[in-house]
Amino acid sequence: MGRAVAALARALGHVGWYWSSLMGDNHYRRYLQYRRRAHPGEPVLSEREYWRRRHGADPGARCC
Repeated sequence: MGRAVAALARALGHVGWYWSSLMGDNHYRRYLQYRRRAHPGEPVLSEREYWRRRHGADPGARCC
């Protein structure tokens, strides 16, 4: 029984990760990781400014 619960929890974690990636929930987090790795010490955009620039740069990138 314990293995089945662990496997189900792991599967739900994978589904959650996929859904977050699909919906763009982790884009800002990946941006922060990239900036810290590639440009340490430089300022980063706030989450609000990040999304504004991301969608403002290419109006075709929006779904609605």
